[in-house]
Amino acid sequence: MKYESQKIAQNFYTFAVVLFLVQTVVGIIAAIQFIWPDVLILNFNIIRTLHINALVVWLLAGLMGATYYVVPEESQSELWSVPLAHFQFWATVAAVGLVILGYVWMGLNPQANSPIFGINPLSEGREYIEAPRWADWLIALSVILFLVNNVMTMFKTKHWTGIQGTLVGGLVFLTLMYLPGMFYTKSMVKDQFWWWWVIHLWVEGAWEVIAGALLAFMLMKVTNAPRAVLEKWMYIEVGFVLFTGILGTGHHYYWIGTPGYWLWVGGIFSSLEPVPLLLMVWDAFRTTRENRVVSNKLGLFLATAHAIFNFVGAGLWGVIHTLPQVNKWTHGTQITTAHGHLAFYGAYVLLVVAMIYITLPHIRGVTEYNQSRGYRSFWWMTVSMVFIVLTITGAGMVQTYMERLLGLDYVTVKGTYNLWFWIFRVLFGFGFLYGVGLFVLDYFRLGREPVTVASARFAEKAA
Repeated sequence: MKYESQKIAQNFYTFAVVLFLVQTVVGIIAAIQFIWPDVLILNFNIIRTLHINALVVWLLAGLMGATYYVVPEESQSELWSVPLAHFQFWATVAAVGLVILGYVWMGLNPQANSPIFGINPLSEGREYIEAPRWADWLIALSVILFLVNNVMTMFKTKHWTGIQGTLVGGLVFLTLMYLPGMFYTKSMVKDQFWWWWVIHLWVEGAWEVIAGALLAFMLMKVTNAPRAVLEKWMYIEVGFVLFTGILGTGHHYYWIGTPGYWLWVGGIFSSLEPVPLLLMVWDAFRTTRENRVVSNKLGLFLATAHAIFNFVGAGLWGVIHTLPQVNKWTHGTQITTAHGHLAFYGAYVLLVVAMIYITLPHIRGVTEYNQSRGYRSFWWMTVSMVFIVLTITGAGMVQTYMERLLGLDYVTVKGTYNLWFWIFRVLFGFGFLYGVGLFVLDYFRLGREPVTVASARFAEKAA
């Protein structure tokens, strides 16, 4: 670690890791509730809200931690204001904690969310962005403070690199794309139109730009590859991401009452969205092949896995059901859920996990650490996630055929024909939880236990 202020990244990493465990546990409860709806006092809608919102928040916290590590190193300077970073961290933790308590309270007492001066105090009820308005403002303030701190660090030194420039561009995009979710319109069509700016352009726009910058940084860090070459491909990848991702938003506009030209725009550009993700995979393998001296094999392994599963989950599993001719039948089925699970896992879960394994040893001042647990964690999570996704995909195919083509009702299909899919999803969910548990354990022990010969050999074989 070159700069003392980079240690602030560990605060965000710790928050992210704990929320990752919580999100996984809540996800398993949600899967069980598909089989036994009354298994818990909190209803499925509350559990699902906790599961999805915890996912978004812990990934955002992880990306913030990664950025706080990368920016000082790329700027060759200490962070502009460490106290501001600490304030932003604790304010974020407090806001998220209050929102979670509000969701739980609302689940126990639905009347608690009754409007006060026309405002719902605990949840706005908008899918995926359920946070109440006061929390929206706190989250927006946190992101703005985060952006100011990093930009001022760059301006302070006037040392610019392509990685930090792309990263700050993604952060500005991230900040702006949260704003459309903070106002309503009287038309449901218009409201849904702007709502997708937050949901889609956050994930398939701003976050992918940040992912491109962090992937370039990780490959440079662990392989010592030439900066100029990595940044060149980063520009190409990010350019394609923005070109396809922004217009690819159109595949969400098919059935909400927008003009018919979105069928063409969404269909064409959605089919092109896997292209930049495939370029990221190629870039990762090209860098690995051309630079044989690797300082962190587990970190490189995870960075490459991130590129591969980003392409498979966000790219292939997305494009198979986003074309309008297919989406008219699959829209809103479990096939969409399958795409979401694999896309988030590949594009962002593995990204944050890779950044943690690459940067945390430097933060804790260790050159060698036990990598075997990290490999075991990866394989448990990945194999389990693959089977979860295949299970949900199968359920979605049955659902599409029986509900949309044969006309059977949802409850009959869910309770009769898809029952075993839900059972297997729970079983594979416990496998994923075991992998997450290994990762959490490894996070708190990394660099704090001796490296044994057996663990080193296991890591060599896993690599």
